[in-house]
Amino acid sequence: MYLPASFREDQLDAQIALVRANPLGMLISQGEQGLVADPLPFLIDADEQGNVLLRAHLSRANSHWRLLQAASECLVIFQGRDGYISPGWYETKRRSGKVVPTWNYSVVQLRGTPRITEDARWLRQQLEGLTALQEGHQPEPWRMEDAPAHYIAAQIQGIVGIEIAVTERLGKWKMSQNRSAEDADGVIAGLRAGDSDQQQLADEVERRRG
Repeated sequence: MYLPASFREDQLDAQIALVRANPLGMLISQGEQGLVADPLPFLIDADEQGNVLLRAHLSRANSHWRLLQAASECLVIFQGRDGYISPGWYETKRRSGKVVPTWNYSVVQLRGTPRITEDARWLRQQLEGLTALQEGHQPEPWRMEDAPAHYIAAQIQGIVGIEIAVTERLGKWKMSQNRSAEDADGVIAGLRAGDSDQQQLADEVERRRG
């Protein structure tokens, strides 16, 4: 990933926060047939030494997991907030006109070593963790115990688990840090005039400004 110093984010806490807020990662690996990619919801954890572990599951019918059994490395990409930036928002446009459109975004790329597991206990814990993460904000959170035990057992038989021990972390927050203070002010104002997604992106630009 192209990573200018002004956009680089190496802080583990910031990277983990992005992944937890945007858990649908793109899992990419390569085998004899070429590149393979699948979107999967992930859980992420880190120990006190900063070792990061990703956990997910795949349908047993998806041949990607068999490819991962032989893979020494894979890549997972998590996309955070993003949005179009109009050159009309820049003060520089009024001064010289020497501006072009761009896109602001945040992204975390995690590279690591995959391990496949078919252990039913591991898979149940994985599903419970994903469920708790996504159902926690519901007024009446769904739990796995709400479904018949034999049904859940059958579902678990139809999936395989993936653990990825992360060996490289890259974080990039392209949030107008390369623009002047006046241009950044214009970006923030332009985004705040938009919808809720743009307003949240404006908050991120403001947090990241130099």
